Amino acid sequence: MFHRKISLAALAVVAVVSATPATAATVTAAASVNVVKPVQLTKLNDLDFGTVTFAGGSSGSATVTISQLGAVTCPTSATCTGTPMAAGFNIQGTNKMTALITVPSTTLSNGSDSMTFTPNAPSSIYLPNSGAPGINFNVGGSITIGAANAGGAYSGSIAVTAEYQ
Repeated sequence: MFHRKISLAALAVVAVVSATPATAATVTAAASVNVVKPVQLTKLNDLDFGTVTFAGGSSGSATVTISQLGAVTCPTSATCTGTPMAAGFNIQGTNKMTALITVPSTTLSNGSDSMTFTPNAPSSIYLPNSGAPGINFNVGGSITIGAANAGGAYSGSIAVTAEYQ
Protein backbone atom coordinates (compact mmCIF):
# COMPACT_ATOMS: atom_id res chain seq x y z
CA MET A 1 0.00 0.00 0.00
CA PHE A 2 2.90 2.34 0.72
CA HIS A 3 4.11 1.78 -2.80
CA ARG A 4 0.77 2.81 -4.12
CA LYS A 5 0.80 6.09 -2.16
CA ILE A 6 4.16 7.04 -3.63
CA SER A 7 2.94 6.35 -7.11
CA LEU A 8 -0.15 8.47 -6.61
CA ALA A 9 1.94 11.29 -5.12
CA ALA A 10 4.41 11.13 -8.01
CA LEU A 11 1.51 11.18 -10.45
CA ALA A 12 0.05 14.25 -8.74
CA VAL A 13 3.42 16.10 -8.98
CA VAL A 14 3.69 15.22 -12.69
CA ALA A 15 0.14 16.46 -13.28
CA VAL A 16 0.88 19.79 -11.55
CA VAL A 17 4.13 20.27 -13.51
CA SER A 18 2.37 19.46 -16.79
CA ALA A 19 -0.44 21.95 -16.11
CA THR A 20 1.94 24.91 -15.55
CA PRO A 21 1.92 27.14 -18.68
CA ALA A 22 5.12 28.04 -20.49
CA THR A 23 6.62 31.43 -19.71
CA ALA A 24 4.86 34.16 -21.83
CA ALA A 25 6.81 36.65 -23.93
CA THR A 26 5.73 40.28 -24.15
CA VAL A 27 6.90 42.88 -26.65
CA THR A 28 5.60 46.39 -27.32
CA ALA A 29 5.19 48.33 -30.54
CA ALA A 30 4.85 52.07 -30.94
CA ALA A 31 1.51 53.39 -32.14
CA SER A 32 1.22 56.61 -34.12
CA VAL A 33 -1.18 58.47 -36.37
CA ASN A 34 -0.84 61.51 -38.59
CA VAL A 35 -4.05 63.54 -38.43
CA VAL A 36 -4.51 65.75 -41.47
CA LYS A 37 -6.86 68.70 -41.28
CA PRO A 38 -9.16 68.98 -44.29
CA VAL A 39 -8.17 71.53 -46.91
CA GLN A 40 -10.13 74.76 -46.56
CA LEU A 41 -10.43 76.98 -49.60
CA THR A 42 -11.92 80.47 -49.39
CA LYS A 43 -12.59 82.96 -52.20
CA LEU A 44 -11.13 86.39 -51.50
CA ASN A 45 -12.19 88.16 -54.70
CA ASP A 46 -13.58 87.52 -58.18
CA LEU A 47 -11.68 87.71 -61.47
CA ASP A 48 -12.32 90.81 -63.58
CA PHE A 49 -10.81 91.43 -67.02
CA GLY A 50 -12.15 94.99 -67.03
CA THR A 51 -13.58 96.36 -70.29
CA VAL A 52 -12.30 95.27 -73.70
CA THR A 53 -13.07 97.42 -76.76
CA PHE A 54 -12.18 96.30 -80.28
CA ALA A 55 -10.42 98.94 -82.40
CA GLY A 56 -12.50 100.25 -85.31
CA GLY A 57 -12.54 97.90 -88.29
CA SER A 58 -10.95 94.99 -86.41
CA SER A 59 -11.81 91.52 -87.52
CA GLY A 60 -10.76 88.11 -86.30
CA SER A 61 -10.19 87.70 -82.62
CA ALA A 62 -8.25 89.14 -79.72
CA THR A 63 -6.79 87.21 -76.82
CA VAL A 64 -6.74 89.09 -73.54
CA THR A 65 -4.68 87.69 -70.67
CA ILE A 66 -4.66 88.52 -66.99
CA SER A 67 -1.69 87.28 -64.98
CA GLN A 68 -1.89 85.75 -61.51
CA LEU A 69 -0.72 89.16 -60.27
CA GLY A 70 -3.59 90.93 -62.07
CA ALA A 71 -1.64 92.50 -64.96
CA VAL A 72 -3.59 92.57 -68.24
CA THR A 73 -2.02 91.96 -71.63
CA CYS A 74 -4.18 93.47 -74.33
CA PRO A 75 -3.54 93.00 -78.09
CA THR A 76 -3.11 95.99 -80.39
CA SER A 77 -6.50 95.22 -81.99
CA ALA A 78 -8.27 96.09 -78.73
CA THR A 79 -8.20 98.53 -75.86
CA CYS A 80 -8.39 97.28 -72.28
CA THR A 81 -9.63 99.62 -69.54
CA GLY A 82 -11.10 99.38 -66.09
CA THR A 83 -9.69 97.85 -62.94
CA PRO A 84 -8.64 94.31 -63.78
CA MET A 85 -8.15 91.82 -60.97
CA ALA A 86 -7.11 88.17 -60.81
CA ALA A 87 -9.33 85.90 -58.72
CA GLY A 88 -7.97 85.56 -55.18
CA PHE A 89 -8.18 82.57 -52.85
CA ASN A 90 -6.90 81.51 -49.44
CA ILE A 91 -5.99 77.91 -48.66
CA GLN A 92 -5.55 76.45 -45.18
CA GLY A 93 -4.75 72.93 -44.08
CA THR A 94 -2.10 70.88 -42.33
CA ASN A 95 1.47 72.06 -41.77
CA LYS A 96 4.05 70.74 -44.24
CA MET A 97 1.47 69.30 -46.66
CA THR A 98 1.25 70.14 -50.36
CA ALA A 99 -2.12 70.79 -51.94
CA LEU A 100 -2.67 70.26 -55.66
CA ILE A 101 -4.68 73.04 -57.31
CA THR A 102 -6.99 72.25 -60.21
CA VAL A 103 -8.82 74.89 -62.23
CA PRO A 104 -10.56 73.66 -65.38
CA SER A 105 -11.43 75.86 -68.34
CA THR A 106 -14.90 77.33 -68.24
CA THR A 107 -17.30 79.27 -70.41
CA LEU A 108 -18.16 82.94 -70.03
CA SER A 109 -21.51 83.85 -71.56
CA ASN A 110 -23.69 86.89 -72.09
CA GLY A 111 -26.80 84.79 -72.63
CA SER A 112 -26.45 84.38 -76.39
CA ASP A 113 -22.69 84.35 -77.10
CA SER A 114 -19.91 82.68 -75.21
CA MET A 115 -16.14 82.50 -74.97
CA THR A 116 -13.75 80.11 -73.24
CA PHE A 117 -11.81 81.15 -70.17
CA THR A 118 -8.47 79.30 -69.96
CA PRO A 119 -7.09 79.55 -66.42
CA ASN A 120 -3.56 80.25 -65.26
CA ALA A 121 -3.11 79.02 -61.67
CA PRO A 122 -0.43 77.49 -59.49
CA SER A 123 -0.39 73.70 -59.84
CA SER A 124 0.38 73.17 -56.16
CA ILE A 125 0.74 75.08 -52.91
CA TYR A 126 3.02 74.09 -50.03
CA LEU A 127 1.47 74.81 -46.64
CA PRO A 128 4.18 75.99 -44.23
CA ASN A 129 1.71 76.35 -41.34
CA SER A 130 -1.46 74.75 -40.02
CA GLY A 131 -4.72 76.67 -40.23
CA ALA A 132 -4.74 80.46 -40.19
CA PRO A 133 -3.39 82.53 -41.79
CA GLY A 134 -3.00 80.02 -44.64
CA ILE A 135 -1.59 80.95 -48.03
CA ASN A 136 -3.16 83.38 -50.49
CA PHE A 137 -2.92 82.66 -54.21
CA ASN A 138 -4.42 84.04 -57.41
CA VAL A 139 -5.91 82.63 -60.58
CA GLY A 140 -5.50 84.53 -63.82
CA GLY A 141 -6.06 83.32 -67.36
CA SER A 142 -7.03 84.27 -70.86
CA ILE A 143 -10.08 84.73 -73.05
CA THR A 144 -10.29 85.00 -76.81
CA ILE A 145 -12.91 87.47 -77.98
CA GLY A 146 -14.06 87.20 -81.54
CA ALA A 147 -15.00 90.31 -83.54
CA ALA A 148 -18.36 88.60 -84.07
CA ASN A 149 -19.02 88.30 -80.32
CA ALA A 150 -21.97 90.45 -79.31
CA GLY A 151 -21.30 93.28 -76.90
CA GLY A 152 -22.40 92.99 -73.32
CA ALA A 153 -21.32 91.63 -69.98
CA TYR A 154 -20.00 88.05 -70.07
CA SER A 155 -19.83 86.01 -66.90
CA GLY A 156 -19.30 82.50 -65.64
CA SER A 157 -17.93 80.57 -62.68
CA ILE A 158 -14.37 79.48 -62.02
CA ALA A 159 -14.23 76.18 -60.11
CA VAL A 160 -11.07 75.84 -58.02
CA THR A 161 -10.30 72.51 -56.35
CA ALA A 162 -7.56 71.89 -53.78
CA GLU A 163 -6.61 68.42 -52.52
CA TYR A 164 -3.60 67.01 -50.75
CA GLN A 165 -0.90 65.48 -52.91
